[in-house]
Amino acid sequence: MNFTWNHYYSVVKKVSSLAGQWPYQKPKTRLLCVSLVTLVTFSMIVPQMKVLIDQLFVEWDDLQTPEEFEIMKKYAEKGRRYSLGYSLYCFISVYLFMSVSLVPQLLDVVLPLNESRPILPAHPGYYFVDERKYFYYIFSHAIVAWEVAMTGIVAHDCMLLTYVEHVCSIFAISGFAQLIEDTFSLTLAIQITLNTVMISITLLQVTQENANYLIILRYIVYVVAQLIHLFCLSFEGQKLIDHSLQMRDTIYNCPWYKAPMKSQKMLLFVMRKSLQPIFLSAGKIYIFSLENFTT
Repeated sequence: MNFTWNHYYSVVKKVSSLAGQWPYQKPKTRLLCVSLVTLVTFSMIVPQMKVLIDQLFVEWDDLQTPEEFEIMKKYAEKGRRYSLGYSLYCFISVYLFMSVSLVPQLLDVVLPLNESRPILPAHPGYYFVDERKYFYYIFSHAIVAWEVAMTGIVAHDCMLLTYVEHVCSIFAISGFAQLIEDTFSLTLAIQITLNTVMISITLLQVTQENANYLIILRYIVYVVAQLIHLFCLSFEGQKLIDHSLQMRDTIYNCPWYKAPMKSQKMLLFVMRKSLQPIFLSAGKIYIFSLENFTT
């Protein structure tokens, strides 16, 4: 048996141990591995985010007229509202998703039976205690854990929303838009891949005939939440495309012939650049737009 384990599962054990995910590791070793993975990951992401934030501050400092400032402020306020609404939606959705576990407890009070209904765990797991006796402690732990995990996703997406709104306000500087695409392309590719896989698995579980109706309700809430998440990203991607095309139309319709010859030559380069809309993609494969979302 030991030979079989070492031969067939040794790779999984070693890789999981390096990532701090092997359940039989010593706690100190696991903590060290998780800390190293986290530090290495942040060492790659944080410098890129710093460049974006520094560029954002530079754009604000370069404003010349009150009209430009009002435009920037208008889009910044939109970004703040979108971020606030998106954050509330994500945190409330997690709570509603987990609260399905409280339905059997509530029914035992409102519509009691001769015996207690089976409990519905907040998530699969074994806590080495009586799950019915310590149900509310386990539920509270699950709520806190999932809300903390959701905080990282919300922070990533809210920062993306803010950057897209900023690009829409100063779209003449297309280099900043390309910097956002280069920074978020990989993380968005990971997100959309995981979302697609999880939605497919969830829908498969919903179609099972022997599935509990409460579990089906939880799965439906999860699928709807993921679709809304994808819609938010597609909506911001569509705004980026629309503003890039709007810049092209504005240049075409402006009295460019009244500008000096040097400025006319510069407009030619800008118009050539604006022929292709700037977009937000997931790994250069999937383009976030309302058209792709509906298909």
